Amino acid sequence: MSRQKTYWISQITGWLLLAILNISIIITFEKFAWPRVITSLYLSFCGLSISHIFRHIIKNRQWLQFSLKKLIPRVVLSSVIMGAILFIILSAVNLEIGRYTFDKIKFGQVFFGTLNLSLLFFIWALIYFSVHFFENYKKAEIESLIWEAAVKDFELKTLKSQLNPHFMFNAMNSIRALIEEDPNNAKIALTKLSNILRYSLKIERNETVKLESELKTVEDYLLLESIRFEERLKYKINVEPDALQIEIPPMMVQTLVENGIKHGISKVAEGGSICLDIKIKDSKLIIDIKNTGTIKEDSLSNTKGYGISNTIQRLRLLYGEEAGFKISNINENEVLSELIIPIGGEKNESINN
Repeated sequence: MSRQKTYWISQITGWLLLAILNISIIITFEKFAWPRVITSLYLSFCGLSISHIFRHIIKNRQWLQFSLKKLIPRVVLSSVIMGAILFIILSAVNLEIGRYTFDKIKFGQVFFGTLNLSLLFFIWALIYFSVHFFENYKKAEIESLIWEAAVKDFELKTLKSQLNPHFMFNAMNSIRALIEEDPNNAKIALTKLSNILRYSLKIERNETVKLESELKTVEDYLLLESIRFEERLKYKINVEPDALQIEIPPMMVQTLVENGIKHGISKVAEGGSICLDIKIKDSKLIIDIKNTGTIKEDSLSNTKGYGISNTIQRLRLLYGEEAGFKISNINENEVLSELIIPIGGEKNESINN
């Protein structure tokens, strides 16, 4: 239904109900008289006409754009003027049909008659402006949500776009170090790298992927790094079967694993190990990444590290307060990174869905 049609239906219905109410009061409390019925119908017709002209003034002078401070005095004054005009029109009709004469018109009748009709137009204006303010509020709210979604989508794409160059730089450095030392393993490393690149291209347009796909890439990465570190790197992945189909942000686990190797194991002369424990608990996916190494206390309070800051921002954008991430020293030789991702519902799906 068009706005114009809705307006006219509301106008006619409202003023017609007023006429019916007046006629009902006449029938109930007073002696029935056709002149009173005609006057009630004429009142509604004139009220509809005057209020329609008032609407035209509101639209032409853009009163809907005014603040309440500017709008309220205008509405009150206009209501009084319209009430006075309608009272004069009705008085002329009553004089014409002989209901009363000039000598019988008293000040009290003029004052209270104008006041009642002004109140009628004020109520009309209150309903009219309330409807428009509500529509504008909803429109502004929808535009705000659309804008927030667009900003969120842009931020997520920006964060995700940072992952591939960062990973590629480290991976290529690893392979370059192998080319002269161990050409055969360098070929295997290139194969693993191609698998990872294929995955990164596949998830380019997705904000979430299945955990199973992510873990395959993590395993390729760990195999690639084990070629470089040889006996200095050991790894293990423990995952509950039911967790494999859960959607998670792509490259998030891989980035944290890489972070653990780069800032933990690689700094230990004898190397170390990295272990992933993944389970479902209380309708949430818990991903624990435990690696050899240590993290300084000042680094725990400063989340500007690449892997940490990227993880925190992506979790916040996708899941809000429902997700969580923390990193801490278990002891002097081990660091634990824990991801908590909610399962099910819209927040466990891509924001593009």
